[in-house]
Order: sequence, then structure tokens, then C-alpha cells
Amino acid sequence: MSLMPPPRRYSVLFRTDASIQIGTGHVMRCLTLANMLAEAGFLCRFVCRAHPGNLTDLIRQRGFAVTELPREVGDRAETAYVGHTHWLGADWQTDACETASAIGDARPDLLIVDHYALDSRWERSMRPFCGRLMVLDDLADREHDCDLLLDQNLGRTASDYLLLVPANCEMLIGASFALLRPEFALKRPYSLARRRSASPPRRLLVTLGGIDKDNVTRQVLDALERCTLPPDMEITIVMGQHAPWAKSVREKAAQLPWNAGVVINVDDMAGLMSGADLAIGAAGSTSWERCALGLPTVLMVLAENQRSVARILDTEGAAKLVELRPDFVSVFRGVVEGLVGNKDSVEAMFERAATICDGKGVLEVVRAITDRLCCRI
Repeated sequence: MSLMPPPRRYSVLFRTDASIQIGTGHVMRCLTLANMLAEAGFLCRFVCRAHPGNLTDLIRQRGFAVTELPREVGDRAETAYVGHTHWLGADWQTDACETASAIGDARPDLLIVDHYALDSRWERSMRPFCGRLMVLDDLADREHDCDLLLDQNLGRTASDYLLLVPANCEMLIGASFALLRPEFALKRPYSLARRRSASPPRRLLVTLGGIDKDNVTRQVLDALERCTLPPDMEITIVMGQHAPWAKSVREKAAQLPWNAGVVINVDDMAGLMSGADLAIGAAGSTSWERCALGLPTVLMVLAENQRSVARILDTEGAAKLVELRPDFVSVFRGVVEGLVGNKDSVEAMFERAATICDGKGVLEVVRAITDRLCCRI
């Protein structure tokens, strides 16, 4: 999955955060894009606030410089204008000043911002400190001042942003632009071929986000314990390094009547997914990873901004949505037992999921960035 290098080494700065409250998805998809940009010859670095549960150490392990913004004491964020302002840990003006200070004299050719708490006011204030500006968004709920906008959500259309971005903004819209690491596209042929000749599901993968602050994973394991499943079922539970309920989940996994294990900070998620027969997963960015590999999924909404995607995946037959309601256990049990016992249903779900995303979206995004920087400055 190679790309033609740009005519000179452009610099890219990412402004994004991870935390116990925010989760890890924004930083992880920015890392995916940064890795591919670096492979194409770009120089990438990050600016992140030092929230509890941040991923600055991981970013450095991946080879990128990070400037950490200080964690604010108290809540200085606004409460009315942008729905996720409290995620920022500061008011937007303070964040803009601190980001500009972090940039210093090293003015990037492109500033990429992936943060639900920031909007056109912050972006406009950053214009003097960068060449071009790109926004990663999923919500279409606020104005942006940017040259490129990426929204990888299924069901999203450019018309959702027509009144929210400048007229000359280039929009990359839909799951075909999903930011997945290259190994998902590489594993796709094997994964799809394996599913076409698979036996009834025996390998179950549980992955409910890197943080899972509400301990939904434990709820799922409690519900699984009440399911009638084959004795040779194998269950793998994936959690992030800052997951606050990891100990509780490990204890529950040890009590299950099947071979169940918990893994932390998985390096080869594509390998785990391609080897699994059925997933229980959140309707976040890992949805596109599962679709690229045709992995049938029992889907859950862990944040309200995931709901529209979850419903579309369910309607399309690419996943089965189970709501976290009072009747969760009985509905979950019926869905899981039905899928494990019905090979045809699983095959139909895999075929639908595989049509949604092919895993090559990051290449298209890098090409769009390169074109914008090389040809339009």
C-alpha cells in the first residue's frame, strides 16, 4: 500500500485528545493517518492535553513527537455553544493560545483537528499558524473553518455540511474514507475467504472500546454467562491500557464456563478480527474495521453519537443492534444464541458488512491531502 511521495517534506500537526471521558478513538484514528502520512514522506507531530487516560506515551512509542498541554484545574470550558465543550478541559481561547504556543516557529503546512469540543472559532483563530486546516468530524452539529473535512460515517452525505463549512472546502464523506490501518486491507482477502468456508461460530471477540468507562464489557459477560453456547466456544475480550474496569472484567472472564481471556493493548487487531467468527462490539470507529474484514457483529451503542451509525448497520444487515435497556439480557441472549446456531444468518451478515468498507480509505485521504498541499497552495 505505497504512495507517491510529495515533492517536498510537508509538515502536519494533529490536535486531538484521549481521556477516560473522551475515549481513545480520536487519537487512534489520527495515529493511523499519521502513520500513513509519515510513510508517504510527511513529518507529523501531535498536540494533546494531559487528561487522565491520555495516550501521549503511545503516540511517542509510534515515533511521533507530542507537546502536552497542561491539564486545567476546575472547569473553565463553556457549557452552551458546543455540545462536547467539557471534553476540552479549557475554554477554546485558552486552548488556541496554548496550541499556537506549542507550534512556535514550526508552522505546519497542515493542521488536522479531531475534537468534538472545537469548532470554527478555534479553527479561525489558528489560521495564522498553519498553511491549511483539516477537520475530522462525525457529528455535523457545528460550523467549521477548514479546507478539508473528513466524516467517515455511514449514511453521512456532503449536504449535511453544506451550511457548516466554507464553499471551497473539500469534503471526504462516507465509510469509503474510513481511517483504518493498512493491515485491515491486507487481511481482508484472507478474512473474507475464511468466512465463506467457515463452520458455525466458535470464536467470539468482545471489544467495547479502549476505555469502556461504564463497564459495559462486564454487562456483556454477565449476559453471556446466561447464554446456551457450545462448550468449545473461545472468547477473547479486548481492553485498552487505561480501561478502569479491567480487573472486574478479568475476574468475570475467569468465571465463565468457556475458554475466555482478556488482552490489553492489542497490537494486531486485524489478526484477532480476521480469526474471530462473531464480535460483540461498540458502534464506534471499530465498526469499520469489522466491516472491512466481514466480521459479523452484535452491536451496542455506548455513546449517543454512535446511534445513527448503529441503526444503519442494523438496517443494512451488517450487524445486529442490541440496545442497553432493561430487557438487554433476554434480547442479547436471543440474538447471540440465534447467530451461533444459524450459520446462514452469520454468512448473510458477513456478506453485507464486507460491502460497506474495504479498508483502503486512509490511502484516499492521504491522496486528497497530498493533492491539496501540492496543487492548491
